Amino acid sequence: MTRLPAGFVLGSATAAYQIEGAFDEDGRGPSIWDTFSHTPGLTQAGDTGDVADDHYHRLDEDLDLMAELGLQAYRFSIAWSRILPTGRGPVNEAGIAFYSRLVDGLLARNIRPVATLYHWDLPQPLEDEGGWANRATAGAFADYARIIGAALGDRVHTWTTLNEPWCSAFLGYASGAHAPGKRDREASLKAAHHLNLAHGLGVQALRSVIRPDGLCSVTLNLHKFRPVGETGPEAEAKVSALGNDVFLGPILEGEYSAELLKVTAEITDWSFVQDGDLAVIRQPIDVLGVNYYATSNVELWDGVSPRRHEDGHSPSTGWSWPGAEDVEFIPTEGPHTEMGWNIDPAGLEEMLADLTARYPAQPLMITENGAAFADPVGEDGVVHDADRIDYVRRHLAAVVRAVEAGADVRGYFLWSLMDNFEWAYGYSKRFGMVHVDYDTLRRTPKDSARWYADLIRTGEL
Repeated sequence: MTRLPAGFVLGSATAAYQIEGAFDEDGRGPSIWDTFSHTPGLTQAGDTGDVADDHYHRLDEDLDLMAELGLQAYRFSIAWSRILPTGRGPVNEAGIAFYSRLVDGLLARNIRPVATLYHWDLPQPLEDEGGWANRATAGAFADYARIIGAALGDRVHTWTTLNEPWCSAFLGYASGAHAPGKRDREASLKAAHHLNLAHGLGVQALRSVIRPDGLCSVTLNLHKFRPVGETGPEAEAKVSALGNDVFLGPILEGEYSAELLKVTAEITDWSFVQDGDLAVIRQPIDVLGVNYYATSNVELWDGVSPRRHEDGHSPSTGWSWPGAEDVEFIPTEGPHTEMGWNIDPAGLEEMLADLTARYPAQPLMITENGAAFADPVGEDGVVHDADRIDYVRRHLAAVVRAVEAGADVRGYFLWSLMDNFEWAYGYSKRFGMVHVDYDTLRRTPKDSARWYADLIRTGEL
């Protein structure tokens, strides 16, 4: 029997646009995901987050569900456009009130609030001004951080500035697979820098208003690449620069790596990085959030053979990796989840070891890990998701091994609390440990939820 480390926190996570619904209620302004999901052909079946899980109207029910499961912490995101409907300007007090009620409800149930300021839902008026490719958006983010930090900073335990800025920059502005759906390589690199700048400015703003013991963080979806063949190491270096170093470097080291600058030299000279930016970005953080789902196999493409993937959104097309279009992503061996992602717990263990070797003093947190499966409802009305239980158990065991080897990992947030709107995939993929019937919005804990509750109670895998 494997025991979790003493003091290890077990929680679950969600994101505002994926669960809240109430997209045009109580003063909320439109976000880029409202625009993207309402554009025909961009999401599966034309699905939108207009209703999602209706969490906005079912807050107390969902809080009681979290308490029933014994969650020790809950990671949620705040919809910027609920607080500032146009991204800046007058504050929408109804938005403040909703998140205040959420935080108070968590504390009343002895659940630690972990708030993410940005989980991909930029207010549409800011995108109309250039979005993350516009430097001014970083300043607007800092103002937003100061406002919501002042409102909730006496009660929120941990603040996360950004969730997966790689997706915001490269899926949003390079591949077009996510909102705002742009395909502009230089804009994606500008977006990456301005997201980094927003993080630094946001931490400064938060520190000025939150309680002294409040923690500041950022969450990165770091990539674990496995090189294939003779050209694999060169391919790995390129995409590691674009997938990892583009954020780790400035945030934790105060610089963009030479490899990153070399890979992107034909696209930009990085003149949009102004004097003092890197010092602002490199703010001390209390914990680094790590999101992990799968690994990727890479080698260089010969430029002649057909690509292994041709779906237009796959990283293998090059769109998501500006400057590394000659990298080929090789199909991984199974088993795979419903997302087509391989199941490789060893990759998580290796990633944590790599981070510990590179940043030995930096505390870590697994802020997302989980899997989508078919999840048919049984005759008894319950989803018997043994595959998800096995997935989470094996990944948590990998975390324990990493801790035993010296990694300072403080906890684990299972993605996701409940089935929800899975971005461009609409409602076709289910990550939740709680089943949601999208016709009735009834919540039913799956077997994995009961297993997770037992794990939280016993601490034994």
